[in-house]
Amino acid sequence: MNHQNPGPLYIKDCTLIALATGKRAQNLRELREYLRVISTNSIYYHFWGGLLRPRFDDPEYHNDFAIWAAHSIHNKALAERLAVIDPVAFMSPEDLRTEILDVIEESLDETDFPVWARRDDQFEFIQHQIVVFDTSKTVENPEYLKDMLPQLSLGSLFFHFIDARRRNENSLDDFQNWLIQFGSKYKRMCETIDAIDPYFSGLKQLREALVNSVRTTS
Repeated sequence: MNHQNPGPLYIKDCTLIALATGKRAQNLRELREYLRVISTNSIYYHFWGGLLRPRFDDPEYHNDFAIWAAHSIHNKALAERLAVIDPVAFMSPEDLRTEILDVIEESLDETDFPVWARRDDQFEFIQHQIVVFDTSKTVENPEYLKDMLPQLSLGSLFFHFIDARRRNENSLDDFQNWLIQFGSKYKRMCETIDAIDPYFSGLKQLREALVNSVRTTS
């Protein structure tokens, strides 16, 4: 089958603007109640937003819920359970919400008296708005992808590889969706890209993994 040239991949950049929800939890029970009703936009931010903002917390914990459990209510066991939740593994944001709630319920069942965080150390639920920028950069064909990837900003990586999975109907990143249009020639490249889990590493490590995947399958 002949495939029409799908045209270039237009490179975008982005940032996340944090927006207060006004909802704060001072103990685990309050956290659970808010989690039941908070928007999935907020859950997304607390799992993924840390990739685009400076982080000075313990790198052992990859989401804001785990960080709060460890440092504000000093529940290391709960923090470890929350830290291993991989949002990539869930088909929908609601499935992810259910998993978080299940982990918190288990912890509450094991605790007689929930610990209260200090008033100035409550968990603050944040939602976000993504702002997208046009970079005027393009990748004309897949052969140039290996040269473009090392130059991409972290915001571009986030937009095209992470946010794209939520944005695209097939839940694939923008790189795969572009490559698929060229037919089976880049099937192996798509498979190696698809195998990358971006969650447990930073964006710099993600960029390295993408570069290696494209170079080894070009």
